[in-house]
Formats: sequence, structure tokens, C-alpha cells
Amino acid sequence: MLELKERLRSHLQEIIRERDAYLATQGHFYVQQYIRQTFEQWGTVDRHEIKIGQRTHTNWVLNLSGKQNRLPILIGAHYDTVPGSPGADDNATGVAVLLELARAFSTDFARHPVRLVAFDFEETTYDRAGSTHYANSLQNAPLRLMISLEMLGYCTSRPHSQTYPAGLERLYPHQGDFIGLIGNLKSIPDMLHLRRAIRKTGVKCEWLPVPQKGKILPLTRRSDHAPFWDRGDRALMITDTADLRNPHYHKASDRLETIDLDFLTGICAGLIEGIRCL
Repeated sequence: MLELKERLRSHLQEIIRERDAYLATQGHFYVQQYIRQTFEQWGTVDRHEIKIGQRTHTNWVLNLSGKQNRLPILIGAHYDTVPGSPGADDNATGVAVLLELARAFSTDFARHPVRLVAFDFEETTYDRAGSTHYANSLQNAPLRLMISLEMLGYCTSRPHSQTYPAGLERLYPHQGDFIGLIGNLKSIPDMLHLRRAIRKTGVKCEWLPVPQKGKILPLTRRSDHAPFWDRGDRALMITDTADLRNPHYHKASDRLETIDLDFLTGICAGLIEGIRCL
């Protein structure tokens, strides 16, 4: 676990910087190339390009074989930020875990093939997001599961630090010291499986099943899993719940020192073991 923690820290140190696709192009390009070069250590990297106006945006895709010839598990994390934020939790933490999943499953295959995608341009409208374009490009190709890694590193045991959409506060903890799994009804067995794996590392984990593609609870659609819900896939988001907990959300203060590396490491270790035997 100590080595994993240090590798995650190293990734974060490279990724945490302003990287808005239009207003921080140097940082955006640096992180884009860091992801590509890291993925290339573990296999052939495909470039999925998106043309929006005069700009080309890029999703990086790494396909890893599985122990059996089954439907792939797609795991994604977005690498862009909002203007003015270095994006430590949003979403350098998700990208760092994505890169460590690449390392893990390139040397010790999961049961299913694993497809890792670093999405560009998430911090925009649904129609223009890199994940939406990528989901549409799959047409009718089926997936075993889609997992979106969306803000994984902010943890606090302060009382009443966790907020919720109205009604959910009666069902879940008031301390923001857990990782959340939010999925559609199809993904319930997968959420239960991953929750067990994460809890074995000592990280608290809660889960929320959402019907009707999340449209009855719009906050649950705020990540790269939403277009896969709309495709009808099994899909879930793994998140520390963003601005329902993290006071640094979309701010200049979203920096490395606000990240709980032990919390992040436990989540990563749990996902490696949980995804491996899905």
C-alpha cells in the first residue's frame, strides 16, 4: 500500500495544475501528454478525437486483455478542469487512480478485458463532453460495465460535513469520510461487490441506486457515466460527492494539500481487487 500511495502522489504532482482546454492550454497539453505517455507503458494507446468548432479535443484509450474473452469493463476519468482551478480532487484524483488501474491490469489481468479512457472536456455541457462523444461512437457495442472515477480524494470526519439532496440525509452519514457509489438499477450487484472490496481496505463506502437514468435526481448525472446510463449500459460513478462535501470544489484552493492520500490509496486498492474479479 505504501508503494501505491507514493505512485498516486507522484501522478498527482504531475497532473495538478490549471488545465482548462481553452484558458490554460499549456497545462492542458502537459497533462494530456502525461496520460498518453503513462498509458503507453502498458499497451497501445488509441486517440479518439472530438472536433468542436475550430478545436480538437482528445480522449485517450487503452485496451487491456482479460483472462477470458468477455464484454469489456470501461473505466473513465476526465482530465480537464474549470478555469482558475488546479483540480486536485476534480479530477486529478480520478486520473491518478485510472493510471494505477492501467498498471495493475496490464500485469495481472482482470476476468474481463478492461478499457481505460481519459476523457477530455467534461467541464462543459453534456452534448459537447468527451464522454458523450465517446459513448455515441460505440453505437450499439455492448459493455459489461462502465465506471466513472469522479473526485476520489477529499475526506473529513468533521460532524455535519456531508450534505445531500433533500431526503437522503436520513439514510446516510453526516460525516464526509466515505466514498460513494452511485449507479443505475442494473449496476446494483456491481456496486455491492465493489463496496465489499473497498471496505476491506478500511475505507468506508456507501452506495445509492438511482432509477430512470438519474433524471429524478439530476445531481447524480454530473459526470461521465451519464451518457452510458442514456445508452442503457450498466454504469456507476465513484465519487467523494464533490461540492456536497468538498469546500474547494471548482476553486483555486483545490490543491494537493487538501487530498487525503490514505483515503485515495484505499479506494484504489479496493478497486483493483474488486474490478479484477467482477
